[in-house]
Amino acid sequence: MKNLELLSAAEIGREVNAGHISPTEVVRFFEERIEAHNKDLNAFVYTKFEYAEDAAKQLEERLARGEDVGPFAGVPFALKDFLPSKKGWTHSHGGVEALIREDPVDSEFTKAMEAAGGIAIGKTNAPAFGFRGTTDNHLYGPTCNPFDHRYNAGGSSGGSAAAVAGGLVPIAEGGDAGGSIRIPAAWCNLFGFKASVGTVPSVIRPDAWSATHPYCFNGGLTKTVEDSAILMSYMAHHDPRDPLSLDHGHRNFAELMNRPVEGWRIAYTPDFGMFPVEPEVASVVENAAMAFKDAGAIVESVDIRLPRTLEEYTAIWLRSICVDTAIELELDRRNGFDLVKDFRDELPEAFVYWNDLAAKGNLLDYYEFNTARTEILDAFEDVFEHCDILLSPTVCCLPPLNAEDGNTRGPDRINGHPVESLIGFAQTFPANFSGHPAASIPAGFSESGLPIGMQIVGKKFRDEDVLAAARTFEQLRPWRERFQHPEGSHD
Repeated sequence: MKNLELLSAAEIGREVNAGHISPTEVVRFFEERIEAHNKDLNAFVYTKFEYAEDAAKQLEERLARGEDVGPFAGVPFALKDFLPSKKGWTHSHGGVEALIREDPVDSEFTKAMEAAGGIAIGKTNAPAFGFRGTTDNHLYGPTCNPFDHRYNAGGSSGGSAAAVAGGLVPIAEGGDAGGSIRIPAAWCNLFGFKASVGTVPSVIRPDAWSATHPYCFNGGLTKTVEDSAILMSYMAHHDPRDPLSLDHGHRNFAELMNRPVEGWRIAYTPDFGMFPVEPEVASVVENAAMAFKDAGAIVESVDIRLPRTLEEYTAIWLRSICVDTAIELELDRRNGFDLVKDFRDELPEAFVYWNDLAAKGNLLDYYEFNTARTEILDAFEDVFEHCDILLSPTVCCLPPLNAEDGNTRGPDRINGHPVESLIGFAQTFPANFSGHPAASIPAGFSESGLPIGMQIVGKKFRDEDVLAAARTFEQLRPWRERFQHPEGSHD
């Protein structure tokens, strides 16, 4: 079977389960894709082909016995080279050589994908500590956008997004603490979904609460809404060792995504009252938002007013996301390993700067963080008192050009207004403050051929509403014919 790179994970799974192609054939097809194209994208930082082929053979034996191996039977998947995700493999905290360690556990994504019949094949590039909305680091370099290799794929799950959009794997892992699934999804013409807080377990030790300020999420980058819905059906469950884990019972999100949105009230904000947005991005996303009228929904613009500036909220996010890493760095120092002192050349200066600020924080800094996220929470809930879904641009700009020094960042100005170049260009981090479910869906393309994403935010714990809205939009404005750029890109 040819052109497997054009199929979704669910479509490949159906072909394998029907006996039209074997898991080994699927794995070898994508191995060849990786060998041929990863050098141009720099999506994968390492691969495990021998492991994947052995896993494929084991899956074939199970299929021969008549076992139900799952909807992603034989589907190769990629993991993010950031936190531990596959027991016995290694992670680098996003391209920090001094931090390369063996993975002690599987991530929720890995457990879900393997339960659904998937096969891990390698790990993908990420920035150091996931601390930016682009993918670049001093060890592995930048990950290129499949639609134009001069530009970045976004971050921090950029390697995973480029791998999926470039046809190297059908589905890949992402992590999202400020937009790290949604930003690269927007810039790579993919669907990227992060769940409500408590929906997907996050079991962390020794501090079980360390992924809460802001909320951090494990999830995936996919070509279709169906793939994300199936993934969520496997990832969403209760785990009492996560203090925020909720027990909703089993939900079949692949069925729930097919609910109609007729009569829904859908709110649209171009900027959350504070983000400057490039005119071309604003125009494409507003046009995409109005498409919901064709499904019988009521689309209305909303005026969101927040008491602080974008600069203030961005600074609070940057400082708060560093609280746990600053603690980690201090504990390592007390145990004789001083990362900043001995390996500073492996770290971005911005990371060192914000971790230093976080380490010097006081009680009022924590109070400010919690009051700021309360303001964001109230702003969302004000909208959801009368609307079902909130739409916005995912990212305020087109992808930036890749740098040559391992330090690719976003723009520092948009429309003449200053923005923080690590995350201030993305309208994603407010949903990490509040814990609402949110996704990025392909909205269209710029005149230069670069993807633009639209963010969909739903009521807390109504993850199925986001998927239903996304599935409706996917049917109204299909993007399947532009999964990836043709084999070449601009030089």
